[in-house]
Order: sequence, then C-alpha cells, then structure tokens
Amino acid sequence: MTVREQYRKYSLFVLILGLGTTVFIELIPFLGGILGAVTIYVLLRNQMVWLTEHKQWQRSWAATLLLGEAILCFLIPLSLIVWMMIGKIQHLTLDPQSFIKPAEHLASLIHQKTGYNLLDRDNLTSFISLLPKVGQWLMESIGSFIVNVLVLLFVLYFMLIGGRNMELYLREILPFDHAHINQVLREIHMIVRSNAIGIPLLAVLQGTVAYIGYLLFGIPSALFWGMITCFATVIPLLGTTLVWLPLAAYLAIVGKWGFAIGLTLYAVIVIAQTDNLGRFILQKKMADTHPLVTIFGVVIGLSLFGFMGVIFGPVLLEIFILCVHIFKDKYLTPSSRETAIQKRQER
Repeated sequence: MTVREQYRKYSLFVLILGLGTTVFIELIPFLGGILGAVTIYVLLRNQMVWLTEHKQWQRSWAATLLLGEAILCFLIPLSLIVWMMIGKIQHLTLDPQSFIKPAEHLASLIHQKTGYNLLDRDNLTSFISLLPKVGQWLMESIGSFIVNVLVLLFVLYFMLIGGRNMELYLREILPFDHAHINQVLREIHMIVRSNAIGIPLLAVLQGTVAYIGYLLFGIPSALFWGMITCFATVIPLLGTTLVWLPLAAYLAIVGKWGFAIGLTLYAVIVIAQTDNLGRFILQKKMADTHPLVTIFGVVIGLSLFGFMGVIFGPVLLEIFILCVHIFKDKYLTPSSRETAIQKRQER
C-alpha cells in the first residue's frame, strides 16, 4: 500500500470517526425514540417477513399495518400510564393544597414521635423553591416524550421498509467472520426480545400484585402507587422496596401498625417471590442470561441510554462478553494443528 493510499485510508477513518461522534452527540435527545424503534423492530421482524415473503404483501402496506400494531399494543398503553403519572404530579404542582394538608398531618405525627419538625422555615423554603423546578421538569418531560414517540414511529417505519437491506449491510461491516456474525446477531435478537417482553411482563405482574396489597392494607391512591411500583421494578437490587417500604413506614407513623406489619410481610413474601418466580420462568422460556449481567447491564444502561437502557444495557454487556469469548477462541486459544506441533516439540 502506497503512502497516498494509506493517507486516504486513515484520513477517511478519522473523518468517519469525527462525523459519527458529532452525529451521535446531536442525536442524544432522540436516543430513546431510536432505541425504542430498534426494540419494536426486533419484536415485529418475523411478522414483517411473513407478510412480505409468504403473503406477498407490498412492504409499504405491511409496514403500515405493523406500525398500527405497534401503536395499539405498545405506545397507547405506555402513553396512558405516562400521562396518568404526569397528571398526578401536575395536579400536585398546580394544586399544592391537595398535598399540603396531608403533609401537615404527617409532619405533625413525625414531630410528635421523633421530635423532628419538618415544617420549620428552612424546610418549607426548600420545598417551595422546588415546585417551579418540578413544573419545568414536567413540561420538558412531556415535550421530550412526544418528540421521542414521533421519532420512534418515523424510524420504525423505515426500518420495517428496509429491514433486509439494513441487516445485510450490518453483516458486511461487522468485524466478525460468518459464523461469529450469526452468533452475535442471534444473541442481540434473543436478549432484546427477552428483555423487551420479559421486563414489562414482570413489571405489570409485580405492579398488579402490589396494587392488590395496597388495596388490602388501606394505602391511599393505591392505583397510582401500583403504577410507581411497576416502574420501580427496573431499578437493580432495591426495586419495589423503594415504594412499599416508605408506604409501610407511613402506615406505622399514622398508627396503623397492623396494616404496616401486614404490608411488610405481604411485600417480602408475595411481591418479592412473584419477582423471583417470574424471572425463573422467563429465563427458562427466553434468554438464559446470568443475573449479574442483567443487574450490571441495567445500571450501565440507565446512565447511558435513560429508560431504554433497561433493555440495551444488558445487550451492551452481553455483546462485550461475547466479543471477549470470540477474541479468546480465535486469537488466544491454540488451534488443533498448533497444539499437535507443540506436543511434538515437547516430546
């Protein structure tokens, strides 16, 4: 290779790296929508193949039908949950009196039992200063959610239209041989599919079980806290404890010790075991991913990708482990021929 060819090669690489980094940074606000489109594409890919190759549908018609399915089955339920939670927070922000009276009652009980006054001037000043920030965060979250939903639909449609060409292009640029490319793509498909189906199922299951417990033990706004429990299931290690433990403490503070102990026992015995049993069944049915990969993958993914990191964090960690295995097998483990030569030399 001549000096000029080397110059062109490395200059092109630097140009690709620089432009790629710039594009990625600018797309960070839309990363949730893009990753959401990838997730739903993986789930709908087999249906798209069946419609276009077996039923001979036009790709545009098939993509439109599957886009409607994604809106009906994924986006509408998610949007309803998000809007309900945002509406609850917005109600507290716009009508503080609905929150202040119960808070005053709770603060007086805490003051009676612990001697700590939550309603002193410093605490009230800090709380009041947070209200405008909460309102601003709420409006930004609503805007970001709407934009990312539109990005998801736009990207998903074109992924469905050009899915085959996109997959062939990825096969050509991935730095693996044919056997390893199939292994990597199979792992990605399996993990994305298992997380995209398994995590929401576990969240709904635990949220439903928790909601029943909140009703039984007299928690106010039980449905709202059940929804919060659904989202808390994705937090590693702590999970639903972040919701039911403060609620049990609230029941104890207001003097309902029987309900507080009952909710605690219900959470430890029923809610926690529902999670363990659900994960065991899903691991057997879908991807048998090691629990540590899931835990650390979620931690990494949430910091990198936001909410979609729940799915793509474990994917990223699993691909890293897979690449290490491929490198070890291909470049560090001696081949059978090299092993035979080494044995002859030792003799």
